[in-house]
Amino acid sequence: MDWFKRAKEGLKPQKKKEIPDLWVKCDGCSEIIYKPELEKNFYVCTNCQFHFRIKSSDYVKHLLDDNKFEEFDTQISSVDFLKFKGKKKYSDQIKDYEKKTGSHDAVRTGLGKIHGNSVVFSIMDFKFIGGSMGSVVGEKLARAIKQAIARKLPLIIISASGGARMMESVLSLMQMAKTSALLAKLSNAGLLYISILTDPTTGGVTASYAMLGDIILAEPGALIGFAGPRVIKQTIGQDLPDGFQRSEFQLKHGFLDAVVSRDEMKATLKEILEFATDTEITDSENGELPAENVEDIKGTPEVKAGTVDDEAAKN
Repeated sequence: MDWFKRAKEGLKPQKKKEIPDLWVKCDGCSEIIYKPELEKNFYVCTNCQFHFRIKSSDYVKHLLDDNKFEEFDTQISSVDFLKFKGKKKYSDQIKDYEKKTGSHDAVRTGLGKIHGNSVVFSIMDFKFIGGSMGSVVGEKLARAIKQAIARKLPLIIISASGGARMMESVLSLMQMAKTSALLAKLSNAGLLYISILTDPTTGGVTASYAMLGDIILAEPGALIGFAGPRVIKQTIGQDLPDGFQRSEFQLKHGFLDAVVSRDEMKATLKEILEFATDTEITDSENGELPAENVEDIKGTPEVKAGTVDDEAAKN
């Protein structure tokens, strides 16, 4: 009879529990912020108004009515055409980022509504390989633009990117021309394109579709440019001005139409969309103001037929 028996299974270490952080340090003012409060404020610091980077799903929740987003092309994923290998195989990187983000690439496209106005809505996700633009990003955006043309809807693209994806080489650079050419078709169709730039928007994305909007908006403090400030400083050998390449600096130098805080973005888009789609403003046939809507301006002399030609002949 055995007095002692070895346990069949040894002691198991307790599994580590993942407890979400409840406090976040602001990169702008170093204030410690209670995370649930930060979420309620659209990830904007209540102390200094610093705009944290957020996920594509957060933009959907914040900007689209009832959080409804009819997504296009969800199964398209990147292929390692060049068998690129750096510290890690590109194919393995793609798999890792798909698990981390729940997305197949750095952009989501689809249909949504903003205060009842239907739009084709595209959002880049910086968390997926730095929001870099590869063949899938270019293809999904190209299809989204085609959807906007076919459905005769405004297009909104929210950019957040480090530029073209180096692992795809020239195939990535090709997307700049492809998306730009299709945006020209969108413009020729008389459809509105609103480009929203967030932190950061740089490289090939800035050099293509991000800067082709009919209206270009940006979030406060966003880094916007082609090359980064460190590269520029090293190249020219000079100190750069304060706030260089930030959205406020770009607005001052005519690069943007407006800098809009995240909590005001949906209301701003509503105003733009309603103004752009107001069919009562112009005559649908010739694009002119209907006569019944034109009021006489006091103090303006009446211009009769032939007057302009006669005055021109005298001079």
